[in-house]
Amino acid sequence: MMKQYHRIQVAVDGSKEADLAFKKSVAAAKRNEAVLEILHVIDTRSFQNVSSFDSEMVEQVSNDAKDKLQKYYDEAKEAGVEEVHFSIEFGSPKSIIAHEFPKKHQIDLIIVGATGLNAVERILIGSVTEYVTRTADCDVLVCRSKENQDLI
Repeated sequence: MMKQYHRIQVAVDGSKEADLAFKKSVAAAKRNEAVLEILHVIDTRSFQNVSSFDSEMVEQVSNDAKDKLQKYYDEAKEAGVEEVHFSIEFGSPKSIIAHEFPKKHQIDLIIVGATGLNAVERILIGSVTEYVTRTADCDVLVCRSKENQDLI
């Protein structure tokens, strides 16, 4: 018997891989009649190198993320997902996506896009996707291609 998921988290960052993960998360949420949690994490480390920390810049990044998430939300609702939420979190994407958000929201499936980093970058900084698949306490689906999109 296949497991039914109740709370599905999809991590999005505006990339093509994240768009694919979102599409698959919508299909999975509909099929499982699950709650869909759309998550975007703003990596606060990216602001550490800015010499003159500008709160307007943070606000602009947040507003851009909110606009993108609203579009994802609208698309999920139009596709027939009954319950959809979106969240913007600040901090380490690895920790938030793999542990903090799923624990807080009782997530039982995380959907992420495959990383676009090359092998050297993965060795040096590590892949968020790799970390999530290795350490998350719930099931993780990594979306790699458009093929088999309906097999979730």
